[in-house]
Amino acid sequence: MPSPSLAPVRPRPAPRGAVNSDRRRTSASVVLRAVLDHGPVARSTIARLTGLSPASVTDHCSRLTGLGLIEESPEPRRSNGVGRPHVPVDLDGSRFVVGGVHVAVPYTTVALLDLRGRVVAERRLGHDGAPEPARVLAGAAAGLRSLLADAPGRTPLAVGVAAGGWVDRDSGTVVEHPLLGWRDVPVREAMRAHTGLPVHVDGHARALVNGERLFGASARGSLSVLHLFVGNVVDAAFATHDEVHHGPRSQAGSIAHLPVAGGTERCDCGRTGCLQVELSERTLCRRAREAGIIRTANPMHVLAAAAGGDAVAVRLLRRRARMTGRAVRLLLDVLNPDTVVVTEAGAIHREDCLAALREEVGADRGASVVPTSFPDSVLAVAGGSVALDVLYRDPLGVSPGPI
Repeated sequence: MPSPSLAPVRPRPAPRGAVNSDRRRTSASVVLRAVLDHGPVARSTIARLTGLSPASVTDHCSRLTGLGLIEESPEPRRSNGVGRPHVPVDLDGSRFVVGGVHVAVPYTTVALLDLRGRVVAERRLGHDGAPEPARVLAGAAAGLRSLLADAPGRTPLAVGVAAGGWVDRDSGTVVEHPLLGWRDVPVREAMRAHTGLPVHVDGHARALVNGERLFGASARGSLSVLHLFVGNVVDAAFATHDEVHHGPRSQAGSIAHLPVAGGTERCDCGRTGCLQVELSERTLCRRAREAGIIRTANPMHVLAAAAGGDAVAVRLLRRRARMTGRAVRLLLDVLNPDTVVVTEAGAIHREDCLAALREEVGADRGASVVPTSFPDSVLAVAGGSVALDVLYRDPLGVSPGPI
């Protein structure tokens, strides 16, 4: 029997058309990001910022204008008051929106966001009874249609859906969300059938890293960013050099069962002090009810009680912030990011809680921990950022459609 050849197999080069298409897509993305970051901005400045040739920038600006993503500024500008006036370009924020959907445990948030990630309209849809997937997703699509009906002149480009738990971005599936009771839910397929639009799905911590990267004030310019989301679900996301790490089947960032020092809550896994059960809003609200502070399961009511001077509410919030700080410190030791963004109610709304969190992190790194850039719309931004991240990576793929 002849021996198989051991000669190396050389990879076949990609077709020239595919290479050119990828290059055009990448260059268009770079130009649109420059307009987002610096607009209104002259084409010559875009060329200087991006390293693209003036001719290439002009071509891409023409394409993006044709797609309705950017427009020429009505007021030409002169450089230093002399020479030919420049006609700057800027995002066209009046025409297109994306739909944002965030599925939380007690309710779903639906929203419309413009190209700068600003929330145009937002609504919360309560989960009456068990959050059955088909009903929740159909309700979310109906909610988006209602918001669009009240926003004449706005054209939807896509829908982004964010959720906690294990979310597989590539397949558009919520693989597992124990608190919702969801398993292998084909979210992208269902929402596309309801809306007729491109649908993109991701975990909310990763979505918010992209929101910070594109639109936030907290982490822009950082080479590496860690985002810690502390709600009913506790999870994290890590990005380096503008890329969020997903891992196989998008399992990266699952930290629910990370042990936290000083934890006392019994977890369903059988251990004590797992991060999610210790920090979750369910635990915070249960403790507040046991102390007679509130009668609901709404963490904002605990914040309201603290703002009104309730010392026990203040103590509960500060304890949660300190425990969050311990988790941040552990993740800092492992990942060593430039910046840590925390989405946690106390750290967002109370300076004493943010100070307690930073103190637990330590004087050497405490200043690198900042609250989310979106304190009043974090869930809406999470959903919208899933779609806007795709748009800014491939603006030439824009295709407005029905809903």
